[in-house]
Amino acid sequence: MTSGDGAHDEHPADLGERLADWLQELGLASALAEAGLPTLDRDPQGRAVWTDPGTRKPLTRDQLEQLDRLLHHEGSDPLHAVPVPLVQIARRARVREVLLASPWLTYETLAGLRGTSVEATRFWVHKTNAERRLLVVAADERTLVPAFQLTADGEPRPDLVPVLDPLLAARMDPWHAWAWLTQPAALLGGLVPERAVADPETADLVLHAAVRLSERVRARA
Repeated sequence: MTSGDGAHDEHPADLGERLADWLQELGLASALAEAGLPTLDRDPQGRAVWTDPGTRKPLTRDQLEQLDRLLHHEGSDPLHAVPVPLVQIARRARVREVLLASPWLTYETLAGLRGTSVEATRFWVHKTNAERRLLVVAADERTLVPAFQLTADGEPRPDLVPVLDPLLAARMDPWHAWAWLTQPAALLGGLVPERAVADPETADLVLHAAVRLSERVRARA
């Protein structure tokens, strides 16, 4: 694979195909749009079609060459460079897919669980989130309440509230908080925080890890 000046020797169609094959092999083509980069599709004949996100027109040769240089600028060896920002976006998308496949509630379903009206539930969700006792996640135009943090009657789990408090106080990204709480955590030696906090033997460890994580979040802000 070549890049940089070598791209000038390629026919635009060949350059477009090379970039398309490379990104699809890495599993990164779907991350292009979120990164604000030209998007990739395939026509009925399977040929790569690159589209400018601003004009919605096919990319010119110059634009393809610019995209080639941009995607290969990471690292000291352009031949084997990997577009790290795209990798991060794709990884985030995969994590969100996993989280969205787990149980969560909307205002309507939570209202049914709590036996209250939707409006009363909406007020309760925002109030409880402001009190840092409930994690709320925005997904497109929906407001989601991950179910792991609730009791059977729709109240915040008492054992989890002390863990949520430092994370929400640090304004940790809700998606990141959801992922950290429900997946094996390095700070806990692979334990899942929302499960480990329910065990008296590991609860203090989870609380300590949550405080350390919140400090990292604050330091990056």
